[in-house]
Amino acid sequence: MIRIPVKVSRPPIVLWHGFGSPDSEQALMAALPLDEVPAIKVYLGLPLFGQRAPAGGKLELVRRQQQDVGLLVFKPIVMGAVDELPAVVRELEQRGCMRAGERIGLFGFSAGGAALLLSLAEHRVPIGSAVVLNPSTGLSASVEAFEHATGQHYAWGAESRALAARSDVAGRTADIASSIPPPALLILQGSEDDVISQQGLRELQDALRRSYAQAHAAERFQDSVVADMPHQWANQPAQAEVRRQVAAWFERYP
Repeated sequence: MIRIPVKVSRPPIVLWHGFGSPDSEQALMAALPLDEVPAIKVYLGLPLFGQRAPAGGKLELVRRQQQDVGLLVFKPIVMGAVDELPAVVRELEQRGCMRAGERIGLFGFSAGGAALLLSLAEHRVPIGSAVVLNPSTGLSASVEAFEHATGQHYAWGAESRALAARSDVAGRTADIASSIPPPALLILQGSEDDVISQQGLRELQDALRRSYAQAHAAERFQDSVVADMPHQWANQPAQAEVRRQVAAWFERYP
């Protein structure tokens, strides 16, 4: 879904939803319209959601989680979103929505945040600014959240461990900060988020702060705690503050 303002003076912003509310491109556009930002907004549906939902819908996703949350859920959804992004950018260029090589803005919530962080680390598309909200920090964090929510133990294998090594971005912050200049990155964290490991997120923030400082771009990384915000933030009192901070970041860093 695309939202086009009357006047466009900034590069496009691509936005990914998460597994919970908002859990579709339509719901994310309603929750975060970003009308203040004079940029084309492109709301992407994650793989296995919306029109690409598997037969059985959410029940099938639950079955996949119980069978192998890493290889049957995280891999096709999060890694699938990362793999699709270059084609999205090429389409925007072909449609005249942006110049070739121009840096896009990127937003991601929860699992969409994991896709965003990995996209920053892998440099497959140029990204100028980004905001993650209550993000998973990689497969290890997603498995931890699954185990916490279900009480089940995840059976790691060689393929899932390799996927964790690639996707756990706390170990890849030097890659994220290696662009010149590094992407302007804001991490928004809900004070009442009981899904994502707060310790894991703090470790990522500390590592990013060091990497951005080493790149002489400390001002281009910030983190912010949104008071009274749970993991699923749409239609919550904190939604207005999320809108304000996200819009302000993309206005400051096109």
